[in-house]
This record gives sequence, C-alpha cells and structure tokens, in this order.
Amino acid sequence: MSSGDPTMRSSVPTADGLRTADLVDAMGRLHRHRCAALDLVSPSPDRVLFGPAVTISYFPSCADALPPERFNFARLFYEAIEGGGEGRVLVLASNGHPDVSLGGGTKMSRVENHGLAGILADGRLRDFEELRRFGFATWCRGEATRWGGDVVTPFEANRPVVIDGVGIRPGDYVFADSSGAVAVPATQIAEVVAEARRIVADDAGFMEQIRTEDPADVRGDER
Repeated sequence: MSSGDPTMRSSVPTADGLRTADLVDAMGRLHRHRCAALDLVSPSPDRVLFGPAVTISYFPSCADALPPERFNFARLFYEAIEGGGEGRVLVLASNGHPDVSLGGGTKMSRVENHGLAGILADGRLRDFEELRRFGFATWCRGEATRWGGDVVTPFEANRPVVIDGVGIRPGDYVFADSSGAVAVPATQIAEVVAEARRIVADDAGFMEQIRTEDPADVRGDER
C-alpha cells in the first residue's frame, strides 16, 4: 500500500505520549540499522512531528542542467503530495549541504495549506517566526538568514533520501521531538508503536522497583 492509502493510515496507532527514544528502542529490537537523526532544532520545540513521509531531494544548483522553471520548490512539492498531503511529513534532503537554507516561511506555507503534519529538513530553514505561527511541526538543522537557491535546488520528489545517515523512503513513518527523529518502515509502524508502549510500561515498573530497592540487596544492577 502507498502512504496515501486512507485504510492504512487509519490503522496506524497514535504515538501520543511516546518519545523518540522509546521508538528507537523499539526499532532496536527489530532491526540493526541506524534509524535515528540527532541535533535538530525547531521554531516550536514543544511540537511533536509524526506521519508518513513524502520527500524532496535537493541537488547542487546549475541553471543550465537544472532549469528553474522545472526544478523549483512549488513543482516538486505538488509532485510529492500527489494524491493528498493530509497528515504527511515533508522530508527535505539537502544532500551534503546542512548549513544551507532549503526554504522559508513563504514557500513552506504550502505545508499549512495542504494539511501536512510538518517538516523534517536536513538543512536550515528561514523565517522561524513565520513557521512558529503555522499549525504544523518543523524540525531542521537551524535557522538561516540567507537564501540558498544559488547553492542547492529542489531536484526530485518521492525518492528514498538520507537524513543524517538515516535512510527514509516515501511512506516510512517519521517521528520527531526535542531529542531527535526516527524513521520506521510503514509496514511495521503498528508493531513498533506497540513495542514502544511496552518499553515505556517496563521502564515505569523498573523505576518503581528502584524507588523501593534496598541498597544492601543491589548487586551489579545496571539500571
């Protein structure tokens, strides 16, 4: 199924109350590959990002090879959300340019207009004050002041991308909060969320044991 299938999305459990670390731990019980990206910032750091990914990959700018009338954010954005953007996460891959602006408040207003859950960007974004006023969550590498179109340009939509060493395919579920971001295969999102909730419950039990433990009885406990 594609990430646009409403049946699939309606079957996804809520991630309310979970943290990136919980989902990373759950993924670690199923996979050995790297799944978490770190060192992200947000204009609204209290907002949690969660939803299936659509992607735009950037490439070093060249007006001759990548004419701007074809390779521009507006065109690639609508290619990315073809079939509907509601609840999706727009993943922007800078491809080696994490300190360059990938867009600002004006371009990203499309995310608000089409009901996306938010943005995960492996690069900087401009206009944090404007982004803060929108209703979606934004996580990126930091705020930029300079336009970045002379360095990188939107290149292709809905191809697998790499964010901080983490592979993200269109349709994978992305979760991000103040500690980082994690990517979960779409076919395993229900399993991973359920496992994360078991981990949270187990940790709560361990904390209660620790609260009542007798120091004289502790022998090599690593918790």
